[in-house]
Amino acid sequence: MQENTKQDLDLVVLSKVLKLAKPYMFLFTCCVIMAIVMAPISNIRPFLIGTMVDDYIFAKDIDGLEKMVIIYLVFVVLNVVIRYAFIYYSAVLGQTVIKDLRVKVFKQVQSLNLRFFDQTAVGRIITRTISDTQAINEIFTQGVLTMFADILGIFAVLGFMFYHSWRLTLICLLTLPLMMIATYVFKEKVKVSFQRVRNEISAMNSFLQEQISGMQVVQMFNAEKHEAGRFRTINRKYTSANLNAIEYYAIFYPVVELISAIALSLLVWFGSKGIWNHTISAGAFVSFPLYLNMLFRPVRMLADKFNTLQMGLVAADRVFKLIERQDYIEDNGDIKLEKIKGDVEFRDVSFAYDEENFVLNNINFSLDHGKTLAIVGSTGSGKTTITNILNRFYEIQKGSILIDGIDIKKYELSSLRERIAIVLQDVFLFNGSVLENIRLRDQNISRERVIEASKIIGAHVFIEKMPGGYDFKITERGSNLSMGQRQLISFVRALVINPDILILDEATSSIDNETEAIIQYAIEKLIEKRTSIIIAHRLSTIRHADQILVLDKGRIQEEGTHEELVLNQDGHYRQLYEKQFEQSMI
Repeated sequence: MQENTKQDLDLVVLSKVLKLAKPYMFLFTCCVIMAIVMAPISNIRPFLIGTMVDDYIFAKDIDGLEKMVIIYLVFVVLNVVIRYAFIYYSAVLGQTVIKDLRVKVFKQVQSLNLRFFDQTAVGRIITRTISDTQAINEIFTQGVLTMFADILGIFAVLGFMFYHSWRLTLICLLTLPLMMIATYVFKEKVKVSFQRVRNEISAMNSFLQEQISGMQVVQMFNAEKHEAGRFRTINRKYTSANLNAIEYYAIFYPVVELISAIALSLLVWFGSKGIWNHTISAGAFVSFPLYLNMLFRPVRMLADKFNTLQMGLVAADRVFKLIERQDYIEDNGDIKLEKIKGDVEFRDVSFAYDEENFVLNNINFSLDHGKTLAIVGSTGSGKTTITNILNRFYEIQKGSILIDGIDIKKYELSSLRERIAIVLQDVFLFNGSVLENIRLRDQNISRERVIEASKIIGAHVFIEKMPGGYDFKITERGSNLSMGQRQLISFVRALVINPDILILDEATSSIDNETEAIIQYAIEKLIEKRTSIIIAHRLSTIRHADQILVLDKGRIQEEGTHEELVLNQDGHYRQLYEKQFEQSMI
């Protein structure tokens, strides 16, 4: 029952893979036709050789032999041309299909909500997008089409063999069951080995991505030896999986050679007797070793190709599971935003990342447009979570969030996010120029607009001092810039889209005091005349906020202005303020 279920699953996945070729049905059909034509053309040569021996060489018909040689050469050339076209265009089909599939997978990854990325290693996503999609290409180049061609070739060879000599054909088929048994055992063993290989390469990709991204931390804590040991363990498992597969190949091919040798021995033994008693022609005796090779070669290769097909289906199943995931933020809103006033209200909002352990409980507050709200609290109190759910990166379980009096679920998702800008503590910059990082490759944002925004923020001077100015190439994650420079670029990135709501998530927590003055000026320009939410660690940066929320364990403990909250002797804000004041005096 379990085996039948697995076969059903393989057929379902195979049908999905073949549907990917639907836009290229003409090319797919051409490959199938070439496979059909190639079967008799590729396998007629032994028949022609046998005919030349029996009807022309022994008959001493030189003129006829010359014609047969020309016919033979024509079939050889036809075989070369058709085989070349088949190999090339089946590869073109596979590459074209996976090109579209990679785009589809990437778009799907972009559309998934952040909870998916919280729970899934980046290396595994990369494996799905690159390695697994490449394995799907093998279904076309080494799987379905070539297996179809090989099976047709086997039937063509058997047809020629029975037509030429049914006696020698039956002798050759005596060892075929042994070949089929060896092929089946090999197929099953290698399939398990290849599954191990796929799992181990996925684990290795995840480990490498994590280690390379966190190399600074590894070196900071002198953990290179420990991590190298972990990598050796993972690498050893991957190598072991590959060696296990190689071992089965090392056993299978000599066994196949042995079976082929036994078949050839039987052919020579009984064929010689057939020639002596005139039941078998000399031409058949000459051509049948060639037939034997043409018969056993595709049978032997079918096992390998079937495993390639299996691994392609396993990879395809993983890719389709990713494509078919429904971890979306529902985008059912029909209100498109060109501009919003910026009134924000949370009504009895509760939220949990895992649907069970709530990190926000009954959050209620309102923020008028053009005003600034500061959110403070200890680590894990839920500050960043508030901004995440305001942008609808996650769906709330209870309550409602309103902008300008309308539930945010009624807004079209892309237009909602276009009106909200976020500046994070950990600024992510891409490999590219300063200009490309500011406008995020949106060509609708002109260079002049970027420069104007930079001047407002106070970043224009430092950008112009860099080699190439706005065309200065930033390395991956902005590693060739200081923290303050990265932060200023992120401020320009936020301002250039002219958002109606601005969120600053601890934008000054990692900045030194000298740079903080520059950043503080930029913040003041950013929040000017727009609704702003500031998550702050340093309370000195939010003293002039119109409203301050104090969070603790996902609940609002206090709410008010800086002056009001400082007067509360037993309040959380007063304790945080005094603690930071004492630290600054040390």
